[in-house]
Amino acid sequence: MTKNPIIYFALLFVVSFTSIGFSQSLKLKNVVVIGQFDKSEDRYAIEVSLTELLTQAGVKAMPSLNLLKKGASATVLANDSLQKQMKGAGYDTYLVVNVKGYDHKFKPSTSKVTFAEVLEMTSIYHLYRDEATSVSFDFTFFRDNQVVYREVLKCGSISDRDSVLKKFRKKMTKVIAKNWK
Repeated sequence: MTKNPIIYFALLFVVSFTSIGFSQSLKLKNVVVIGQFDKSEDRYAIEVSLTELLTQAGVKAMPSLNLLKKGASATVLANDSLQKQMKGAGYDTYLVVNVKGYDHKFKPSTSKVTFAEVLEMTSIYHLYRDEATSVSFDFTFFRDNQVVYREVLKCGSISDRDSVLKKFRKKMTKVIAKNWK
């Protein structure tokens, strides 16, 4: 039984091509960090912490607080002129982070939403809630107004707001190095 080498080559090419397509990672180079929190101090703490960690990992990062006037809505960030300005400054990726919930295991959402739609949503959860033993953060990355990556991070053994921030920073260092770079 003689096998045709052209068929094997074609099959190998197709298999290689599809596996390359599925193995692409985020490969984060730049990002604008947007925290969706009701309390301004929670938003500030998460945006600044995440920006510092990303910068330490070699990612060009900026908190949305640098772009918005105090009290302004984050929906301004979906404005075409601001996005063109940010692209000119070297930013083409936006990260929206919020609390997904407490004390449960959550999976990343698979719904198709645009950047503007996510910015219009409000977060009903705070950074910390009394009697919660864990908090899960939802990370959604956008490029060209489309979702390119999602991840959920659970921080357990929390007792107060400071312990949430401490666990967040510790876990995020590993997540950035492993999944986002």
